Amino acid sequence: MADNYLGRKMEEYEAQKCASVRTRRVSLASLLAKNRSTRGFDTSFKVRKDQLVSLVEAARLAPSAMNQQVLRYRLVTEEEAHLLLPHIRMGAALPELKLPLEGTEPNAFVVICTDKESRYVDMDMGIATQTMLLRAVEMGLNGICIAAFDHEAVREALHLPLAPQLILAIGRSTERIEVVDIAEGESTTYYRKNGTHFVPKVKVEDLIIK
Repeated sequence: MADNYLGRKMEEYEAQKCASVRTRRVSLASLLAKNRSTRGFDTSFKVRKDQLVSLVEAARLAPSAMNQQVLRYRLVTEEEAHLLLPHIRMGAALPELKLPLEGTEPNAFVVICTDKESRYVDMDMGIATQTMLLRAVEMGLNGICIAAFDHEAVREALHLPLAPQLILAIGRSTERIEVVDIAEGESTTYYRKNGTHFVPKVKVEDLIIK
């Protein structure tokens, strides 16, 4: 009888533990919905180095073409952010705004580098950046991929031994961003209206080839 009692209690404990895990679990769909390119950041929030390390750890576990692992990462926290800010450009579709707006600049970055020349580099970079951005969202942060930057100036400013390929800005977003469904052929250019940033996305039924 005692054995049955202890067995039931153990089963109840395990069931409660599993229920707790299920409650805390965040779905991939929700992470994808929250993973929007952010061009305005809360400057009072300081991203820690260990948080950036966590992003690289996520990228390390992601797939790599032929497992060559050609990417390397330079972490930039608040102390060095001023070295990058003059050399990056954001919001190509909104040049009149000169983003980021003053007082909304990011204060942390991951600079993705490589010295390899291979058709697999871009493949790895896409996988790694999406993985890192999803991990950032899971941590309550947001980010943006920045390809528009002065490569030589960034390399010199950070004394990089490898060529910078892409920059991730990471922080806590201050923006209101909404996804807007559009049909095939409509404009995919993002825009702003009444303080909200709108991101057009082609409807799923129009993405699937009939």
